[in-house]
Amino acid sequence: MSDVTSLSKRIANKKRNGLSRPMEVAESIKAFVIEERLKPGDRLPNEAQLIEKYQMAKGTIREATRILEVQGLVRTRTGPGGGCFVHDVSENRAMALLTNFFHFKDMSIKQIYQIRKILEPEVAAELTGKLDVEEIEELHKILSTYSVSPKTLEDEKAHHIAALKFHEKLAEFSKNALLSFIIKFMIKVLSETTINKELYDPINIPLWEKGREYQHKLINSIEGNSPDVSRSIIYDHMCFAEQHMKEQEIVFKNSFLNIE
Repeated sequence: MSDVTSLSKRIANKKRNGLSRPMEVAESIKAFVIEERLKPGDRLPNEAQLIEKYQMAKGTIREATRILEVQGLVRTRTGPGGGCFVHDVSENRAMALLTNFFHFKDMSIKQIYQIRKILEPEVAAELTGKLDVEEIEELHKILSTYSVSPKTLEDEKAHHIAALKFHEKLAEFSKNALLSFIIKFMIKVLSETTINKELYDPINIPLWEKGREYQHKLINSIEGNSPDVSRSIIYDHMCFAEQHMKEQEIVFKNSFLNIE
């Protein structure tokens, strides 16, 4: 089946789903990149070739490449040696795009921890007995940034964010790139939710003490050889943190609605 015939059929199908022609061409170009096994830095066919390949107007092709550029999948360079090139999407760019998607979804603490309680124990189990001295030291170094109990709300906020960095670092150590990305994204969402809803108010010394206790236990367990123990420690930690955060979320909603 020719590119034109295949694309025409896909456009007919996608129109029923509300996709525009530029969007469909963009999807076809992505499929082309995969089929041709192009790598970051490889040049795409030029504009004239794309017009010929997909039998689309210049404006449609240009809009399609702009869509791909916004998504971070291609980069356009002008001048001698210029053109449209396959681009490797950075983790930060992917996180930003995903964060934009969820911006108005108003994700709840319950939803966030529903995922964290499933995934983070598996990372802890995976890492048990696998981290080297330097990696263990990195975890201790993060813990040291909130070794003193918070005295002000700014301290409390900083402690919350630093504690999440501890879990982000664990995710970075995972060899499973997809698992690592999802956890780090959930931590980003939780971090922003904590700040935007001021879930660090009021100061909670027991939370700080218990959180550090769980994290110290987790490091000791990861240095050992029992994945099940590590999995259990972080699961209990997640449950404890979730309960506190849900209580803070209720306080925030009540204050927003002026309900005592």
